[in-house]
Amino acid sequence: MKNTLFFLAVIMLMISCKKEDGVKQKVAAVPVKEVKIQRFDKLFFESGPEALPGLKQRFPYFFPAGNSDQVWIARMNEPFLKELYTEVQKKYPDVKGVEASLQDLFQHIKFYYPEAKQPGVVTLVSDDNEIKSIYTDSLVIIPLSLYLGKDNRLYEGLPKYVAQNFEPSQILPDVAASFAEGKIRFPRDRTLLAQMIYYGKQLYMKDLLLPDVPDADKIGYTKEQAAWCVANETDMWRYFIDEKLLYETDPKLASRFINPAPFSKFYREIDNESPGRVGQWIGWQIVRSYAENNPKATLQKILALDEKQLFDNSKYKPKK
Repeated sequence: MKNTLFFLAVIMLMISCKKEDGVKQKVAAVPVKEVKIQRFDKLFFESGPEALPGLKQRFPYFFPAGNSDQVWIARMNEPFLKELYTEVQKKYPDVKGVEASLQDLFQHIKFYYPEAKQPGVVTLVSDDNEIKSIYTDSLVIIPLSLYLGKDNRLYEGLPKYVAQNFEPSQILPDVAASFAEGKIRFPRDRTLLAQMIYYGKQLYMKDLLLPDVPDADKIGYTKEQAAWCVANETDMWRYFIDEKLLYETDPKLASRFINPAPFSKFYREIDNESPGRVGQWIGWQIVRSYAENNPKATLQKILALDEKQLFDNSKYKPKK
């Protein structure tokens, strides 16, 4: 009996690998334009005030109406922004690697969404550390100043859990997350389960759009944090069930298990060992379980499913 189960497992693994190889080949054949990033950051900080009219004409979305040229000249000369730009130049003397990665991402997007238009890509320097990469129908905006590496001296004073995601490896996951936000309806109810699955859908979308990116990078964890979630999946799930939290709508639950935080709040000894956002991670496993148990379901169908319906049909069971 054990031998039979072993051979069945091997066969299923071979089928899965063959399917993945088939998708990979199809994605590679999807035609997209060569990605050429426009370095607005360079043009802005290396040009003088005399270049402003041309910059405003070429990049109108960076120059909202109502501000005089003196505002932009002051930003060109603002010491902290100039420091950020210097660090960006050290880290990204060229962006060929980013261009190649984005081209692969755009191929995956086009494969799953054939009607999607390929956007242009622009980089900038920003002193706003809350707005990361943005994907719109026509433009991807990447603030390179937020991807200098978590130990960069200019991030001193920021919480560690925030700075840990200011790594170059987060550019693609952030772009993909912004794309996903435009494709996934925010849940109508405010239960913890609905929020878990909403973010689980985003992360599952990254599985398909970024198949070569490690799971830890997809969710913005360290390797140790991702390993902790795997090791403690059963205990976390038992906690949510025993405490009857899945269908609770207490807004504090989001800050405990969904929103960015230094750790999750079970109010137990494990809190300090846990990463924040474990609710998102559990939601991811639920959506993965649904996809595995419903292999004919398309990405679009999975994203459109009501959260409770998806959960009820996911057959989710934590791995022992």
